[in-house]
Amino acid sequence: MPVGVTDEQRELAEAVAAFASRHAPLDKTRASLDALAAGELPQWWDEFVANGFHAVHLADDVGGQGGTLADTACVVEAAATALLPGVVTATVVAGAVATLADDTPAARRVLGRLAAGTPAAVVHTDGFELTDGVLSGASTPTLSVCAAGLLLVAAHDGDAVVWCVVDPADPAVTVDPRRGTDLTTDVGVVRVAGLTVTELLTGIGEARARCVSTALHASAASGLLRWCVDAVTEHLRTREQFGKPIGTFQALQHQAAMLLVNSELATSAAWDAVRALDESPTQQRIAAAGAALVAVAPAAELVLDALTMFGAIGFTWEHDLHLYWRRAISLGASLGPANRIATELGDLTRGESRDAAMKLGDVEPEFRARVAAVLDEALTLENDGVAKQGDYANLATGPQRTLIAEAGLIQPHWPAPWGVDATPVQQLIIDEEFEKRPSLVRPSLNIAEWVLPTLLSGASQDVQARLVPSTMRGETLWCQLFSEPGAGSDLASLTTRASRVDGGWRVNGHKIWTSSAQWADFGALLARTDPDAPKHRGIGYFVVDMRSEGVELEPIRTATGDAHFNEVFLRDVFVPDEMLLGGPTDGWSLAIATMAQERVAISGYVNFDRSPDLRRLANSEGVEHDPVCRALGELDAYGNAIKALAVREVTRLIDGQAAGPASSIAKVAMNVMLRRAATATLALTAPMALVDDDSSEVVEHYLHLPAELIGGGTKEIQLNIIAQMILGLPRK
Repeated sequence: MPVGVTDEQRELAEAVAAFASRHAPLDKTRASLDALAAGELPQWWDEFVANGFHAVHLADDVGGQGGTLADTACVVEAAATALLPGVVTATVVAGAVATLADDTPAARRVLGRLAAGTPAAVVHTDGFELTDGVLSGASTPTLSVCAAGLLLVAAHDGDAVVWCVVDPADPAVTVDPRRGTDLTTDVGVVRVAGLTVTELLTGIGEARARCVSTALHASAASGLLRWCVDAVTEHLRTREQFGKPIGTFQALQHQAAMLLVNSELATSAAWDAVRALDESPTQQRIAAAGAALVAVAPAAELVLDALTMFGAIGFTWEHDLHLYWRRAISLGASLGPANRIATELGDLTRGESRDAAMKLGDVEPEFRARVAAVLDEALTLENDGVAKQGDYANLATGPQRTLIAEAGLIQPHWPAPWGVDATPVQQLIIDEEFEKRPSLVRPSLNIAEWVLPTLLSGASQDVQARLVPSTMRGETLWCQLFSEPGAGSDLASLTTRASRVDGGWRVNGHKIWTSSAQWADFGALLARTDPDAPKHRGIGYFVVDMRSEGVELEPIRTATGDAHFNEVFLRDVFVPDEMLLGGPTDGWSLAIATMAQERVAISGYVNFDRSPDLRRLANSEGVEHDPVCRALGELDAYGNAIKALAVREVTRLIDGQAAGPASSIAKVAMNVMLRRAATATLALTAPMALVDDDSSEVVEHYLHLPAELIGGGTKEIQLNIIAQMILGLPRK
């Protein structure tokens, strides 16, 4: 999905793409590489300006289009996808920084010149001093300064940073061209010797200017990666080896799927950095640093991943991919060392996390008031029953939970009377109201969250009335009898048999890795009802009473020593006809529906800290903080990108758009992050991992990791889904 989430933003990006196709196809860009490196403007620049693409974010009264920075991010992304020369991004960034200035005559003149099409660049280094109005100093190599007709130079005036408007044609200014890595733009060093500055832009905070610049550069990185995903996908579909498309090779499918995952995270991080520009300074810095670490810094490596999927073809001068690779290298270098950014981010997130709230405002006040009244009443009640699984507050039973359940607020998106048919906006209102009451623990259905929707769609009214209310109250517990020793992720290969008998079915088989079976009252069971049908079509979906004769459990102890999983043996277990959901061969479609049940919510990705041990360590005395903060920053950047991915998806759903691939992408990304978090925690808390007792949770957390990595389908299975169902790569 592109940076833009609205129809208007997508139309704007499409207009930029259409312009590039007409005026700046890559063969024309290639023919002008020497001229671009020398600082010459592309031949189509005046036409680009006439369309107003460079000034989308500038105000109407200075000649701009009156749009937002979010709109401008779409222009930058689309321009990067088409590999329009770098002067486009540099000029847009200069305009975005200039809009931060106080409304003064000098600022209006600068904005007017930018709106009229003067190419510009921001020179934001520590190499300039302004003393008594005289500017001197030199920059580090900076993108697009040779083509610029206007420079915004950040300079130190004592302890303050001021912004000087510099004309590169002034005799006191020289711009020394350098051989740039990015062949589609120039690179130069700006030197100023005793320039009397006549125009200053006031009110531009240095940190905010960096955040704006980073957000737009991240949008450019998103565009580069988007091109790579499309190019790789097309190559894998059409390139043949050994008599078949190479896209059928699983290794390449997984590599392409991971490229998509990382591309979507980069886009989400860029979008989040733009979104944060209206928030507090700390939130801006957290989001911008995350975009730098997830979108800009890794872009070169991700383009290299794309290149390796092309093989030697992608390494040739004739292939366009190397131009994108060079642009990605250049973008990453322009923001400075990634390690420093990660350390700064970790220092910030020791005490403040990224705010992923949707900021709904005063929408649907009557619905909010009804929800608030229920939750306020719930606060006056208590739960007095402990769940069979243990003393978990979200599984406790009693008057408080019963009230919330009967109000339809446990799974509000479900139909009445079990839910309230909540729209996406209403679901978020409920989330907000629970968050306003931190002492009120939101009840969980645990495994039943995935089972009950199938029960509601496939069971009789009598069965629903018998099982659903008690489950909502937390009194009836469930397990999922899907996996088998010879059919783990490949559920359709199951061998458990259900044979028709008088009044029902007789089930024989063996299930494994069944969570909570030792406490469950009922289990959702898949069994083969027609051995002669194709394997996906001969399966039934049953509800099994776990106390039935013939159900035997064998606990499976894991590396922690605990037995959270079980083997379940089914020997001539009778299941009444009423406990078959749907038809005898509808099981596969019902199972898919069960596994696909997901609320329109972001709390699972947003509100759970995946790096608690590192955060505690970063706030401890007597430790070497930089390595810990750096690791924490890298993990939080990745985690915040997943948050942003979820928030973007909810934003799209609220806008009435169809669900996208965010769920599958987030599952893979969470898997990656959990591994990274565990590895970093072990490395930085090494002595603590010598002891596995109550004084240290480091080892316990690590030993529980396989359950999270494997449960619900391994990363590899998710990558298969992404490659084949989302990218459309051919099956074997």
